[in-house]
Amino acid sequence: MIANMSVIAENLDYLLWGRAAQGEVGGVLLSLLMTAGAALLAFPGGMLLACFAWRFPGWPRKILFLWAELIRGIPLIFVIFWLWFLLPWLTGADLPGAVTVTLALAWFTSASVMYSTLAALGALPKGQYEAALSSGFGSIAILRLVLLPQALRNALPSYVGLLIALLKDTSLAFIVNVPELTTVAGQVNNRVQVYPAALFIFTGLVYYLLCSALECAVKRGQRRASLPAN
Repeated sequence: MIANMSVIAENLDYLLWGRAAQGEVGGVLLSLLMTAGAALLAFPGGMLLACFAWRFPGWPRKILFLWAELIRGIPLIFVIFWLWFLLPWLTGADLPGAVTVTLALAWFTSASVMYSTLAALGALPKGQYEAALSSGFGSIAILRLVLLPQALRNALPSYVGLLIALLKDTSLAFIVNVPELTTVAGQVNNRVQVYPAALFIFTGLVYYLLCSALECAVKRGQRRASLPAN
């Protein structure tokens, strides 16, 4: 048992942040950075797509639904592979692996964000739109000032689930050898080849703690926001 823990202790820095001192971020830190980057792209992007689908319910919404169904019906690992080979061809340059995976995660997650936001908008009473329209508000103003704030609040539990899934999905970056937590754990295991159970139990525990901390932080923020101002 002591030996099992020693292999983790001896490689803890590498598991937590890779070779950050040499400018090569990895481990837990890279997983968190990719999660944050993908979330900053996916959530605003998905919300904008939902607003567009709500505003234009004809063929534009059908095209967005078709795109979202296509993305959600394909395993994420395939999306990562596609962008891994497609982006260098489109841009004419080799992008860092972490950037490619972050873009793939954002693209994949934005489809689910769009559906969640659009469902939250559709669940609001239609009388609110009609009342705001009769008060002289335009469609964009109604969406921005009346409907969207309520929809985002109602969709928050769904967003939390998507964010947690996004964090866990960063582990798929190992398939293109991006040195996030799962990848560096595998590298340590290949180097020492003694205690794979200890290493991967530790890796799973880290993911669990990160996801739990993220959920608790969001819930605490939600409770504070709901408290009446003094």
